[in-house]
Amino acid sequence: MGIRATGIVLAAAFAIVLQSGPAKVQGQQLGSAPQRAQTADAQEPPSPLIIPGTERGLPINLPTALQLAQARPIDVALASASIQAASAQLKRASVLWLPTIMLGTDYYFHTGLAQDTDGSVVTTDKNSFTAGYGPYAVFAVTDAIFEPLAARQVLQAQDAFLKSARNDVALAVAESYFNVQQARGELAGALDVTRRLDELVRRVEKLAPGIAPSFEIARARTELARRRQTEVAARAYWRTSSAELVRLLRLAPSSVVEPLEPPYLRITLLDPADAVDNLIPVALTNRPELAAHQALVQATLQRLRQERIRPLVPSILLRGTATQNPAGTLASGFFYGDISGRPSTSGGRNDYDLQVLWQLENFGLGNLGRVKQRQAENKQALLQLFRTQDLVAAEVVRVHAEAQSAAQRMKDAESEVREALVSVEKNFEGLRQTHRAGNLVLLVTRPQEAVAAVQALAQAYTDYYTTVADYNRSQFRLYRALGAPGHVVAHENLFPACTDSPTRATLSVTAHVPPQPEAGQ
Repeated sequence: MGIRATGIVLAAAFAIVLQSGPAKVQGQQLGSAPQRAQTADAQEPPSPLIIPGTERGLPINLPTALQLAQARPIDVALASASIQAASAQLKRASVLWLPTIMLGTDYYFHTGLAQDTDGSVVTTDKNSFTAGYGPYAVFAVTDAIFEPLAARQVLQAQDAFLKSARNDVALAVAESYFNVQQARGELAGALDVTRRLDELVRRVEKLAPGIAPSFEIARARTELARRRQTEVAARAYWRTSSAELVRLLRLAPSSVVEPLEPPYLRITLLDPADAVDNLIPVALTNRPELAAHQALVQATLQRLRQERIRPLVPSILLRGTATQNPAGTLASGFFYGDISGRPSTSGGRNDYDLQVLWQLENFGLGNLGRVKQRQAENKQALLQLFRTQDLVAAEVVRVHAEAQSAAQRMKDAESEVREALVSVEKNFEGLRQTHRAGNLVLLVTRPQEAVAAVQALAQAYTDYYTTVADYNRSQFRLYRALGAPGHVVAHENLFPACTDSPTRATLSVTAHVPPQPEAGQ
């Protein structure tokens, strides 16, 4: 198992449409590929699988696509921005105990009546000027203690959500990549079927009218027209699936992705035969979403403790009172003042006010409301954690069933293609052979039987490439469902440069081309 390529999809059939001349596999003439555009100065002719109207496809392999998935998609960028915001919030919470320093000047002017400290009312004119600085801080000690603890848990949650976003994007890119591979395979199969039908039409047209009625020719031509439409639809499917991959990787929108691996590539990250009961604990341990929700639960617990002890721990009020502002601003600096024309006085001044206050909000009812709010938030976080655990377990069961189904279908899909090819070859051979029934000369194989054989081959191609794509998609879905655990991958050397995800992998793929059936077998 591990990463491997299987060629029972008839690598030869795919090679036919990639070669510029007649192809032979083990001595059997398979026919000519579709003609490529020939130019005198062309150094390398374009692939006939490339969508018409585009100059050239965009070559890319799976490891490159997965690497781009970690940097280019917007979802990863959004998660990274959330981490930056959470980090800034933690830094801000960590310095709540530090006062705010204000620098500036203050000018105070009064004229008219004023009441003296002994109660007498006098008429006076006075003004003052202060230049300096002052500290200002109003905070609860509980905030300075618990807010950094809660913010640190939120940061851990955002970091886990970033890992989850990377896993989700990597899965989306892998699925889209295999959609492109499936489209390429179906197009290769459609081209091969069209070529065979074209050959069938030529053979039927050459048969004597008494051997092959005109409606047999019409039947073959009808099927050829249908398969040409299928070929056009397959090209469109490639283009649409390529557009989705280009969107995820944020590449040039007009690009048509041309994977470097063959479309019959099969990738095994995890053994589908593993018991699902053994995989669920792995997922519950490794899924970053669960780690994120666990951190959020811890954050709500810190805030709950904060509100419970808030009435017992004092708040700190620190301010300067060197200026005339009742609230206090500047504390130290240069002071100048005069009154009613008397000689002015100037010099240094220092005035500080420090208060330690215990606070019961709304006779303590406000504090009780805060505690209940934090209890509800903690319960919500716990329920969300339990809900996520249930979703993770269900996802593992679902994708494991998909992986097992695809693995079980592979053998039949391979056999279907093999037998369909044998059937086509023997039916085509039978068109050249006749036998007598009385005075009648009959074909060993009637044209309609040959058409049916080609139809079965077309369906076999579709079934095979669909099964291969389902297998690969289910492997990456299962890998993501388990939290991308590198230590449970089928082979340790599968992704040698990888720690927790296959994004930095180097795929080493060797395509196996199986023996093809010889004519007459």
